[in-house]
Amino acid sequence: MEEFRKMRRFKQALPEEECIRLLKELPRGVLAMHGENGYPYAIPLDQYYNEEDGKLYFHCAKEGLKLDLLKKDSKACFTIMDEGYVKEGEWALNIKSVVCLGHVDTVTDQEKILDMVRKLAEKFYPTKESIEEEIAKSGARTNMLAMTIDRISGKLVNES
Repeated sequence: MEEFRKMRRFKQALPEEECIRLLKELPRGVLAMHGENGYPYAIPLDQYYNEEDGKLYFHCAKEGLKLDLLKKDSKACFTIMDEGYVKEGEWALNIKSVVCLGHVDTVTDQEKILDMVRKLAEKFYPTKESIEEEIAKSGARTNMLAMTIDRISGKLVNES
């Protein structure tokens, strides 16, 4: 297991349970990877946190730059943040964020892909029927990625 630096502002750290709650509730974040020519590559993605296996799931196409980069180096960072809130009588925004470091792999089990697509879609689609219609239309073209989380950390930041 790799060693990770401890959070410098540890008093602002969120407990792991709060990090997981945010991952379950928030619909999307940014996946960052080792990009081309030494540049990082970060893209917004819809996500689903699966409590059963503790992994993050992302759907995508079956080809493209993201997949090419992950084949070369599966290490990635996924970050989410909430909309924040302002305490009564204050002006500064308070934001909770979660950073997940881990390895991203392609899911190959078709049954697992469809199960995770359904669970992810429940965050966005209005009905189960609309989800099934979309799966019937484009399910065969759907790819699923899974991030095994090596480190999860969260933080509450006050912007003052």
